[in-house]
Amino acid sequence: MAEFDYDLFTIGAGSGGVRASRVAAAYGAKVAVAEEYRVGGTCVIRGCVPKKMLFYGAQFAEDLEDAKNFGWSIDGAKFDWNVLRDNVLKDVDRLNGLYTQTLDNNKVEIIRQRATITGPNEVTLADGSKLTARYILVAVGGRPHVPDFPGSDLGITSNEAFHLESLPARMLIAGGGYIANEFAGIFHEFGSQVTIVNRSDVLLRGYDESLRDRLLQISTVKGIQFRFNADFQSITKQDDGSLLVSMSNHDDMVVDAVLFATGRVPFVEGLGLDTVGVKQGKRGEILVDEFNKTNVESIYAVGDVTDRIQLTPVAIREGQAFADTVFGNKPSKVNYDCVASAVFSHPPIAAVGMTESEARNKLGAVRVYQSDFRPMKNVLAGRNERSLYKIVCDESTDRIVGIHLIGPDAPEVLQAAAIAVKAGLTKADFDATVAIHPTMAEELVLMK
Repeated sequence: MAEFDYDLFTIGAGSGGVRASRVAAAYGAKVAVAEEYRVGGTCVIRGCVPKKMLFYGAQFAEDLEDAKNFGWSIDGAKFDWNVLRDNVLKDVDRLNGLYTQTLDNNKVEIIRQRATITGPNEVTLADGSKLTARYILVAVGGRPHVPDFPGSDLGITSNEAFHLESLPARMLIAGGGYIANEFAGIFHEFGSQVTIVNRSDVLLRGYDESLRDRLLQISTVKGIQFRFNADFQSITKQDDGSLLVSMSNHDDMVVDAVLFATGRVPFVEGLGLDTVGVKQGKRGEILVDEFNKTNVESIYAVGDVTDRIQLTPVAIREGQAFADTVFGNKPSKVNYDCVASAVFSHPPIAAVGMTESEARNKLGAVRVYQSDFRPMKNVLAGRNERSLYKIVCDESTDRIVGIHLIGPDAPEVLQAAAIAVKAGLTKADFDATVAIHPTMAEELVLMK
């Protein structure tokens, strides 16, 4: 008889868990995945994929307005939230099916129950049955953080935002990170009166200051309101169903919905980590080494539950590296240097490498190039919104150490440029590249 029921038991069928499981199975391992909700994880089910679809839907609000100056007459245009919501959820169903099919095709057993770790090589399912595995991989991801104060349970999170029965006329969004700014742009374009409430006076901490300032300026001009240095004190539901929100340093507000976008934390509650002594950090994150192994020899973890870089492509890389290391006899580590990211605000932001402040602190002497321009489409549309592209270089070597963009299609423009930063190319290499004209991307090779 086999020593264990499985070679690998994965808890969580998100991006990292699915990649690790199917690759391990391709190496010949007997693999099972426990998933208590749906296959696909945060990104596919309630995160970046449906959010990007809402972003596209919101962008039409400006495109339809801009179309007038391009000769298009669009009479009677109106937006139906229910149509977009239902179509997005329908596509989520499609993707859930594709992820499930991927596991089935690779002969990975899907166990649709919650699994708890009850031993170094044992898990217990919700129905009480126990299973053993040579290795256990924790890939349960994260969950939205909701601050604890009177009435906080009256708010919603990004999880519920995709399922709203109707659009709130007045929406308060708590937080200053990428989720807050993305949903602020989306619901503002759909017609909601949006106010961002943030406990500090900084938006998008970790992004370059020039981009943060530009987004704040553009968002304010669009009509999104901001309240900074505000701590929530209470939320009270009123007789008409509206919410009375009290906060420090500001007057009370009456809104129709409160959306908490105050960060995400590892989803470790009730997982059984204490049972086997898996070490965790201050936020509950599972501590792992460079090969994704915990302090318990048979237990590994990948993705947001480790709270390293909370991005889907990073979780996928970690899942691949785990499978290659443990089952492919190819020890692999993920390089976290120069990981590009995007914020699908209106307009979107994209960045890779060091910000100007980080570069000055680390390198000392830097050279900064900027292009502050009005995209051609905005000129004809009569839209005064300006884009900002910024390149940060190590002055001693001319190497580009950071690129930061805000403007239409910024994430699409940055993807190829991120390869150049990762490869260590110089400003001279960019200068020697012939521009594609007329494009916004050509600004990257024309800065002097």
